[in-house]
Amino acid sequence: MLNLIFLGPPGAGKGTQAHRLAARFNIPQLSTGDILRKAVADGTPLGKQAKGLMDAGKLVPDELVNGIVEEALQDKAAQRGFLLDGFPRTVAQATAFDEMLARLGRRIDFVICLQVPVETLVARLSGRATCPVCQTPYHPLSNPPKRPGICDNDGAALIVRPDDAPDRVRQRLAEFENKTAVLSGYYKARGLLRGVDGVGSPDEVEGRILAVLRDRVTQGPANP
Repeated sequence: MLNLIFLGPPGAGKGTQAHRLAARFNIPQLSTGDILRKAVADGTPLGKQAKGLMDAGKLVPDELVNGIVEEALQDKAAQRGFLLDGFPRTVAQATAFDEMLARLGRRIDFVICLQVPVETLVARLSGRATCPVCQTPYHPLSNPPKRPGICDNDGAALIVRPDDAPDRVRQRLAEFENKTAVLSGYYKARGLLRGVDGVGSPDEVEGRILAVLRDRVTQGPANP
């Protein structure tokens, strides 16, 4: 059983690495958005509550999100382990999550935090363009379209979202750092946090993460 949490700023590569590790270890990759959408689609009691709030344009409170996460962890697919991507986001959520895991007789092995310099993140995030038709993302450095400004799939004109302008990217990164620094400290104090260099190819970054996970095999699970 392998239970992981992924932390890291936008553009750090969390989604890519979470997808790779989930497939490698045959455990579900769980994000708050995916969990909420599934609960709503399945029509669970908590999902119906969440749908009512979402339809009304209201935020889903922590208590309800935590309950939906607990439902997901009791699903058969999560019995071999899980990888949480984007949850918890606050110390309050983390504390409630610890209590939840204790009830379920489970615990976190590691909290993997991908570390990438700010300017590298700005370069990765700035200038991203998306097809408004098929939603395919492009980037002038890592994934440029064959014709500038045009989607390879359907010929639609690509759009750059305001959030992907360099100044806005820096603002988003500063906001993330302010909110998550305390959360990182929470897990560091418990001996669970592992910083991983997120610069390099996906294979290189995955190799560094796997080296951290091998420590679990040789040293045993982290302390609760």
